[in-house]
Amino acid sequence: MARDNTAWPSLPLEEWKDTYRTLHLWTQIVGKIRLAQMPWINHSWHVTLYVTARGLTTSSVPYGARTFQIDLDFIDHELRVQTDDGAVGTLALKSRSVADFYKALFAELAALGITMKIYATPNEIAEAIPFEKDEQHRSYDPEYANRFWRVLVQSNRVFTDFRARFIGKCSPVHYFWGSCDLAVTRFSGRPAPRHPGGMVNLPDRVTREAYSHEVSSGGFWPGGGPTPYPLFYAYAYPEPAGFARAAVKPQGAFYSRDLGEFILPYDEVRSAASPDGALLDFLQSTYEAAANSGRWDRAALERAGQF
Repeated sequence: MARDNTAWPSLPLEEWKDTYRTLHLWTQIVGKIRLAQMPWINHSWHVTLYVTARGLTTSSVPYGARTFQIDLDFIDHELRVQTDDGAVGTLALKSRSVADFYKALFAELAALGITMKIYATPNEIAEAIPFEKDEQHRSYDPEYANRFWRVLVQSNRVFTDFRARFIGKCSPVHYFWGSCDLAVTRFSGRPAPRHPGGMVNLPDRVTREAYSHEVSSGGFWPGGGPTPYPLFYAYAYPEPAGFARAAVKPQGAFYSRDLGEFILPYDEVRSAASPDGALLDFLQSTYEAAANSGRWDRAALERAGQF
């Protein structure tokens, strides 16, 4: 088949960094609404958002005997709140401040009879302006919001294929709004050493519960800091001896000392003859680096063949 260049769109960070920062904060607000209503599920799996055919969703969220769902639609550029009694509230996704988005979303919820409080300050962000006071972040470029979602769609598809090869404990493929990344995590089944914590604006108890057991994790991140470009990443916790020196695929992948993980620039994937193949090679080879150097029981954890 001919390569479809639109399936893996260009996403240069410099071109959409302001939209990225605003959208990241909007998803934190939506994610914290889910967090406020959900029972705790191991490793914070109860807080995540999920990729849909139009954007991102909370999936169904309990509210007493009622249920609601919040969807971010990056085709029509609209947020929708839907309830199990058929009521719908909408909010345009456009250039608007975080403060305005926060107030408008909670007004829509209140109109549907849904009231709650969230911790209204961003997590995992150094410059943590309370949502109701944030007039600084207000950019929204619909073209780049759509491109970001399309990258998540393709990544979600390949990550799900990779996830299917593992029969041990494995996370869903899900979007963590704290760090703005799509991730999938495999577990060895063994407890891990106590995590040191210290993540910016995130309670140590949350980090320590997230890394209570040995993991090999891979994901997509739009980039920032020492890596000002979108990328795929893979890490192990605890990092076993020899992991950073492992030979991984494809050729453009490398171990970043700044991040403490393997990275594969997104452009290496989107320009590959087979983007799916390049990404699967990265996920599989970095997992094998973690599992082999960490002496995981691979025979018991992996599925032989396909159904």
